Amino acid sequence: MSRPRPEPVHLVKQRRDAALAALVGGVPYIAMMGISFDRRGDELTAVLNYDDKLIGNPLLPALHGGATASFLETAAIVELSFQLLWDEIENGRLDADSLTPETLPRLPKTIDFTVDYLRSGLPRDAYARARVNRSGRRYASVHVEAWQDNRDRLFAQATGHFLMPARPG
Repeated sequence: MSRPRPEPVHLVKQRRDAALAALVGGVPYIAMMGISFDRRGDELTAVLNYDDKLIGNPLLPALHGGATASFLETAAIVELSFQLLWDEIENGRLDADSLTPETLPRLPKTIDFTVDYLRSGLPRDAYARARVNRSGRRYASVHVEAWQDNRDRLFAQATGHFLMPARPG
């Protein structure tokens, strides 16, 4: 009895990148904020590309707290959604090639989101990584950390709880 040959790695990468691009492209707010995502395997790093419009206090200057919170919440929602897409695509229940912003599954809805501002965000690019603590059929809990120059010197972190979209079938 022989096992089927695994897919070539470049096809798997293309499928995952296409799913992420469709997910991010389906939310215009992500582009307006200047947020992009770097994928390495199943790990996503959100990047808030610096822009003067993100400054809240020009005297310091410091990133606006609302921009920081929005960045963290976006990182959490995209991480949750990408995990859902990942499972659906890898199990063959969803075709990554047919994903468009119109055919994407619904996004998780925020129940609550608490941000800890640890220091001022400097006028430069920021990075965030979300970790899903629990993800069930109806509820998910996510922790997000944001840094700028040094991964060990966080400038903000957040914990959020989300209502998960109903899964088909």
